[in-house]
Parts: sequence; C-alpha cells; structure tokens
Amino acid sequence: MPLVHVLLVLIVVGVLLWLVNTYIPMAGSIKSILNAVVVIVVVLWLLNVFGLLENLTRLRVGK
Repeated sequence: MPLVHVLLVLIVVGVLLWLVNTYIPMAGSIKSILNAVVVIVVVLWLLNVFGLLENLTRLRVGK
C-alpha cells in the first residue's frame, strides 16, 4: 500500500474521531474507551500494513 494511502487513511480516521468526540454527546468514560479502541485498531492496522504483525506472531516465549 502506498504511503499516500496510509496517510489519507490516518487523516480520515483522525477527522472522524474528532467529529465523534466533538459533536456526539457521550460520557467521558465512553469517549476514552472509544479513543483507546480506535488507537489500538489503527496501530494494529499499521503494523499489518508495514508487515511487522507477521513477525510478532512468530515470536515464541518459553520452550
């Protein structure tokens, strides 16, 4: 995936998250949970896009 597409997706996700946080009334705890979930999903997506997620699944802990 070209870097321009990655940047466009990040900008769109950021704007959508800002719109939800600004214009949709909800409790602060729900907003922070929503923000955390979006950040985790975006980080996992970025790891997958750059091919680092496959390397993490091959790690073995212990014997």
